[in-house]
Amino acid sequence: MAFQKRYYFFAGSFLLTLLLYIDRVCISTARDSIAEDLLLTEIQTGWMLASFALGYALFQVPVGSLGDRYGPRKILFGIITLWSLFTALTGAAWNFISILLTRFTFGAAEAGAFPNISRAAFSWIPMKERGIFQGINFSGSRLGAALALPLVAVLIELVGWRLVFYLFGIIGVIFAVLFFILFRDTPEEHPALSEREKDHIINHRQKQSNSSTSQAVSPMSFFRSKAVWLAMGQYIGSNFIFFFTLTWLFPYLKQRFGLDMLTTGFMAMLPLLAGALGNWTSGFMVDYIYQTGRWKLSRQIPAIIGFLLALIGILLSLYMTSVSGVIFGLSIAVFGADMTLSPSWSFCIDIGKNNAGAVTGMMNMAGNLGAFTTALAFPYLQAWTGSNDPFFYIAALLAGLSIIMWLFMDSTKKLDYT
Repeated sequence: MAFQKRYYFFAGSFLLTLLLYIDRVCISTARDSIAEDLLLTEIQTGWMLASFALGYALFQVPVGSLGDRYGPRKILFGIITLWSLFTALTGAAWNFISILLTRFTFGAAEAGAFPNISRAAFSWIPMKERGIFQGINFSGSRLGAALALPLVAVLIELVGWRLVFYLFGIIGVIFAVLFFILFRDTPEEHPALSEREKDHIINHRQKQSNSSTSQAVSPMSFFRSKAVWLAMGQYIGSNFIFFFTLTWLFPYLKQRFGLDMLTTGFMAMLPLLAGALGNWTSGFMVDYIYQTGRWKLSRQIPAIIGFLLALIGILLSLYMTSVSGVIFGLSIAVFGADMTLSPSWSFCIDIGKNNAGAVTGMMNMAGNLGAFTTALAFPYLQAWTGSNDPFFYIAALLAGLSIIMWLFMDSTKKLDYT
């Protein structure tokens, strides 16, 4: 069988999320250097990390909706260019307020990346490949984060934290230009695809609405949907768990076990590698179960298993005293949390259809409000209680509640937003 050129879309999406998370995780590795140069307290550092998540959350729905209206190609080009600019500007920060505003605008600039990728996937990906596409897509983000931790640690030692942000900003702008040249909103518009492959995609993807005749839907109307609220609720649980690995895991390990930067970077990357594996595992599960004719269960089963593993892994890490034991428990937790991503985003594309950008944006908005809470909860709970344990118990509780939510989520039902 000839190579299917739609798989270049898989590869491009993977590379996009890889770059997105390399840029995002730089701040965690550079945290100590930034705090020393800018004279930041531990609480101020928490706000620096949280400001990204807040900007990212607040702009999810409006930027996701822009992709539904104008097409993901133009919007993603703008997103990649802007986040690369603010990555570079992070290196120019001179005090707490400047780093706070830069990270907030960086988060706002990155907002809409995943919703617009999902909107593109609605047009490009056959239904039976939707799960593995999401698995590959999100594994790129985890591998990018894993790669960034030791890589940025080495680069900071060599050239300092400011030049690291300048470098990744330049790389991002180059990627944005290449993306705009090579990508098209739909397979029908792409000159490189054969008519045979275009017909295959069109005949096996989810039914597309005619944009010229379909009624415009306000993103706010989706707040009336129980399915959307459930998707948002369980995604808070997922992001609360995962965002810890992007923000506080590196300094947590470094301080608790007295590790040097490079060793900490390699240790902190292991849960992220487990997350990438969780994405692939879940992606295959979603597609395998879907092809047996059980559409609803193809989303529910991987997500429920994932949150159960997250719950077990978090509790296990609490009772470990060695760095290897803590990493083992957290790796199980992140593997499980990331198993929930493919079914979550597939669920939103299923029910959102031509409004997939808005619906996935709403879910991601809620999830990143959870991430915002994570970045602040960890230092504040530690300051109030003198222990890190309450943070992990809250994460375990959210995983348990998310399992219950998934029992009521049905991707086969029409979106009830009227």
